[in-house]
Amino acid sequence: MNWPSVGVVIPTRNRPELVRKAIAAVREQQYPGPLKIVVVYDQTEPDYLLASTDGIPVLVLTNWRTSGLAGARNTGILALDSEYVAFCDDDDTWAPDKLRRQVAALVAEPDSEMATCAIEVEYEGRTTPRLAGRSRVTVDELARSRMAMLHSSSFLIRREALAASAIGLVAEDAPGSQNEDWDLLLRAARRAPIVHLDEPLVRVLWGRSSHYAYEYATKISSLRWMMQRHPEISGCRPGAARVYGQLACWSAATGNRSQAWQFSKEAVRANWKEPRTAIALAAMTGAVKVENVLSALHKRGRGI
Repeated sequence: MNWPSVGVVIPTRNRPELVRKAIAAVREQQYPGPLKIVVVYDQTEPDYLLASTDGIPVLVLTNWRTSGLAGARNTGILALDSEYVAFCDDDDTWAPDKLRRQVAALVAEPDSEMATCAIEVEYEGRTTPRLAGRSRVTVDELARSRMAMLHSSSFLIRREALAASAIGLVAEDAPGSQNEDWDLLLRAARRAPIVHLDEPLVRVLWGRSSHYAYEYATKISSLRWMMQRHPEISGCRPGAARVYGQLACWSAATGNRSQAWQFSKEAVRANWKEPRTAIALAAMTGAVKVENVLSALHKRGRGI
């Protein structure tokens, strides 16, 4: 096999120790083809000492597009000339054979433009695998559920599809650069099913170190942006109920009981079995705190 070139984009902000671990895991890849890493600093001073030309080269850049994760990723994409682009967040790490196996799977499916893999979630020292139970992911499945195991750090995409008007670049108008990964998955899946390796080849770190852990107002804005941008979600009753349930939870967490109640009613209309509605109602009454529910779910590798 003539292995294609791959460029890995690692956006980072104020996590010097974690980004070094992410870079090291990429440089330890058992990948036979040309490999390059682009580290993009967003809203912080870059550490040019990370740059290297030994072995797998590392290029260090400053985000020159819209501030935030989406703009940082696009800065990296546009700086590359590789055949494929892979994403890795600065607090995540790859298994040594992740890239080789993903590239082989995507090359074997010439009609597809994107591949993912399952993950294992690390939270408070405990790791939990998250599997999808399938080898292909369609747009209908992504409208029904965000499918959190299709994490951005598992994304591998044909660069031509990103840089051209096929899938397109990462959406920089996503509020707070949240749900931009779900948006990208949906756009890719509209064109062809996503190739998925259902093995946990990426370790994802969860916890308070996340830049978005408790930004509830941004979570609300980004979900409403997704609903407006993707009619497939509103057209899928379980998928719409899931999003409305999340909106109700985040609204309850901010203390906006009126908005939480409205979103809860929308969730029930779409699917009365949606479990997030019960969480939101309990939070509205003060019976539980959303943060405590999140912590309990994170220990099982899940979220709201």
